[in-house]
Order: sequence, then C-alpha cells, then structure tokens
Amino acid sequence: MNSRQADAYLHRIGAGRPQRPTGEALRELHLRHLRTVPFENLSVHLGEEIALEEERLLDKVVGARRGGFCYELNGAFGALLTALGYEVELLAARVYGDEGRLGVPYDHLALRVRTAEGDVWLADVGFGANSHYPLRFAERGEQADPGGLFRVAEAGPDAAGVRGDGPAGSGEPDLDVVRDGVPQYRLETRPRVLADFRAGAWWHSTSPLSHFTGSLVCSRVAGDGGRITLSGRSLTTTDADGARGTRELGTDEEVLAAYRERFGIELSCVPAVRNRKLNP
Repeated sequence: MNSRQADAYLHRIGAGRPQRPTGEALRELHLRHLRTVPFENLSVHLGEEIALEEERLLDKVVGARRGGFCYELNGAFGALLTALGYEVELLAARVYGDEGRLGVPYDHLALRVRTAEGDVWLADVGFGANSHYPLRFAERGEQADPGGLFRVAEAGPDAAGVRGDGPAGSGEPDLDVVRDGVPQYRLETRPRVLADFRAGAWWHSTSPLSHFTGSLVCSRVAGDGGRITLSGRSLTTTDADGARGTRELGTDEEVLAAYRERFGIELSCVPAVRNRKLNP
C-alpha cells in the first residue's frame, strides 16, 4: 500500500494520519474502522468474487466503500497498519460454534500488532460483535471494553483432546478469546500470510454448512456504542445498554435505502440468500 492509498483509506474511516504508530492511535483507528466499514457477507449472495489480494481488498473496502467478512476486513486493515508503521502479523483462528465445537481451519483471521512503544495488541475489526478496541495480547486477566468483558486465555485441549502448542519449539499455546465468559474463537500464534486463508474464505462463501451462505448480514458499531444490523429485511438497532429494537422493511426501496443510509453501501438490487444452510 502506497502513501496515496493509505490516505484514501484513512479518509474512508474518517481518521487522520497518526504521527507515530502508537497504541493510542491504534485504538482510534480500530474504533473508527468498526463504525464506518461494515461487517457484511453480501458478496456471497451477489455472486461477487472474494479475492484475498491486497489491491482487490483496497478496491472493495476503499474504492467501492463496501465492507466484508473477516478475511477482507482484517486483511485490509492489516495492510493499512503496516503502511502506517505498525508491525503486523496475520493469525489464524477457529471459531467456537454449537456445543463448543471449533470450526474449520483458517476459520477466522485476526491481527497481532506491535506498536512504537513495544506493546503487542490483538486487533480484530472482522468478527461482528466483538471488542471495540484492541485487546492486550499478553494480558491474561479480564479486559473491560464497550463491547463486553474480554479475556485472552491460554487454551486447553480441544474436543479431540489435542492441546495446541503454537509454533514448533516455541512453547506458546493456542489462545482462547473469551467474551462475557463465552469462548469466541481459538487463536493460533504462528504468523500466516493472506494467501493461507483462501481455502477458509472459499469454504465460507460456498459451503451450505457455512452460516455465511445461509443468511444475509450487514452490521456496524453505532456512534453511541451500540450496533446497527440489517439481516435480510430485518433492521435491528441495539443500544449501548443492550436494549434492542427490530423492524421489518417492506419494500425493496426501503431495503436499498437502509443499506445506503445506514451503511453507506450503494446497491442496484436487493441481495437474496442463494443457498439454504444444511444441518451438519
């Protein structure tokens, strides 16, 4: 990413260029990204290719002013942070599902970020309802955040009795990211490259077992700390205190207006679910 592209990205999220890659600047960039770039899976249902290449991600997130799911959002955000001088590593994770079962390999992409102060953070702008600010990577106690009470904990054995021990010879265990006492995903500590996640992105965008192919979602953090979500024709607003209201949008014009006015996404047609999810 060159300087011009970085400036365009910063303009997209309403942020100025930080003088140094500090932790304070990272927090600001993280929150602004969550407020302006929606978590959405519309490409899956619009028949659009999901390409995990930096230029293509920038074209979508910055040029087309769209959002995406984890691979796209954290892939693009990681490229921006690198351009701003942060040390960034891509990490693979498996998301906890029903009955505590872990998802497929390369199920999720998150970022390990080192700042100018030498601090290391877990940044994640691609997990839907998650922390509003980065989490301290090495902290094992509770971390309060507007999105909940979080903990980055050393992972125990998985359902098969296997304990992840991180990169060979490192002695680093896998980590569980826990929100309000509920494990969200299991994080590997070995650095990856963006191309490693192509199989996971393909599975999530094509498999009838993926929740992304069985439903529509477009969601972002609201300015008051709550959340706005459009799922199909259901528009849900959640206040910072958890109060929730949902209304059904009756016409295509109302749906397209909601995408445009609530998420800044211009569409020529209303997306429709292409595949119905099968029971595993």
